[in-house]
Amino acid sequence: MKRRTEERRIEIMAPVGSLESLTAAWQGGADSVYFGVGNLNMRAGSARNFTLDDLSYIAAFATEHGMRSYLTLNTVVYDHELGEMRQTIDAAREAGISAIIASDMAVIRYGHEAGMEIHMSTQANISNIEAVKFWSQWADVVVTARELSLSQVKEITDQIVHGQIKGPSGRLLQAEVFAHGALCMAISGKCSLSQDNENSSANRGKCLQLCRRPYKVTDLDDEHSFVIDQGYIMSPKDLCTIGFLDQILEAGVSVLKIEGRGRPADYVKTVTACYREAADYWLAGQWHEAPVEEWMQRLNTVYNRGFWEGFYLGRKTAEWTRTYGNRATVKKVYAGKVTNFFAVPGVAEIKIEAAELSTGEQISIIGPTTGVYEAVAGEIRVDEKPVEIARKGEFCSLKTSVQVRRGDKLYKILPAEGITDGQQG
Repeated sequence: MKRRTEERRIEIMAPVGSLESLTAAWQGGADSVYFGVGNLNMRAGSARNFTLDDLSYIAAFATEHGMRSYLTLNTVVYDHELGEMRQTIDAAREAGISAIIASDMAVIRYGHEAGMEIHMSTQANISNIEAVKFWSQWADVVVTARELSLSQVKEITDQIVHGQIKGPSGRLLQAEVFAHGALCMAISGKCSLSQDNENSSANRGKCLQLCRRPYKVTDLDDEHSFVIDQGYIMSPKDLCTIGFLDQILEAGVSVLKIEGRGRPADYVKTVTACYREAADYWLAGQWHEAPVEEWMQRLNTVYNRGFWEGFYLGRKTAEWTRTYGNRATVKKVYAGKVTNFFAVPGVAEIKIEAAELSTGEQISIIGPTTGVYEAVAGEIRVDEKPVEIARKGEFCSLKTSVQVRRGDKLYKILPAEGITDGQQG
């Protein structure tokens, strides 16, 4: 197969909800990162969020490491928030953020007038070429509705190419799709369940995820009830397209978006790396050699609700989860934190706080600048003497192949079975 590197550029867009994830995205090989600040993004209710003060650092870090930076301003915006919206866009422009992801016309118009590159959010539900033409007046990237099949996506991308549809930058419009991560039962994420039941709107970044809960049916006559046993009937499994990524790329897609701004840094690094590797196999014309099974094993080690292929291959209904929450094959168990690092011998000092650490155990050290460092614990020393186990309350030393920093957290990586929620990192 002909090498495609010079013909196509496949952008891997990674989710960032913390400084740890920002570094992890770069470690995984991301071409771009997306994130939110303040109240006007779809993860505004998440604990993993940024402020305006973080914009300059994010933009500088992304530029230094060869990535683009995208600010999500993708909620419904009310009149009393127009000032906040303008202030946020102005701050993004001044900080050097690459683009704004939006669906509200007020945001799109002001961002365009301010000279910001605009990317369409999935909330716009772009499902046909006429919608693409309309949004191309303001946007350089359009994300197709995640309910479309690959044949529908290809029809749109073909018409973009044949019609030479360009965005405001003068470049050919780019087509983006969701490639991996959480899916919602609602059309393009526009859900009213949380709003209707708890007055907390998903379209305002305040989703309470009522769809992820188990439910029971109650007989109104005599109030007999039973728990629905056919899975979590409103909670889809996570999207995973790596097994047929070649078909997605053959459909003309140029941007692969990974969902997960609320997920941890190890998720960001692992998923980004797998999709970067997969796209590179396709670009090199070597998809027939692609180690899909290995990628699936790696993807299963980080947070997921189980996997399905979404609607890309013609499914009519979603595939629902049958258990609550995370189904990853391994779990992080917090053990302690880095209290010092000695560069010349390459040794970290660790205070063991929550779980003892043994030689030979898989570990992960995570921090804002360190990102995600993964290794096997080699020789452990306590009071300068080799030991097999460092116990809670002890300070130990451990060699690392990279610099780690004070305050970084050390986790043990263990099989998921037999670990309680209280132990999980």
